[in-house]
Amino acid sequence: MIRKLNSKAKALAVAAAKLAGERHCTDVVVLDVRKATDITDYFVIATGTSDRQMRSVADEINEYGKKHGFPVFGKAGYEQGSWVLLDFV
Repeated sequence: MIRKLNSKAKALAVAAAKLAGERHCTDVVVLDVRKATDITDYFVIATGTSDRQMRSVADEINEYGKKHGFPVFGKAGYEQGSWVLLDFV
């Protein structure tokens, strides 16, 4: 069961990175941090060109997560838009 969850988490991370890239974000990277921490499995980092773009990409990733059984646990930085953190369960 744990491997199945990890593969789903990886699929979400890869899909989020792909979405960011398709929306013209740059420097998109997926970091596997499972060996470094028990808190999370993956970080997806991407650079956007504007606050509006960052919020739009975050909204799309949020919707993708919901549709695939990963509700957003927390969100930070969204209002400012210069950085956005989405924490999925």
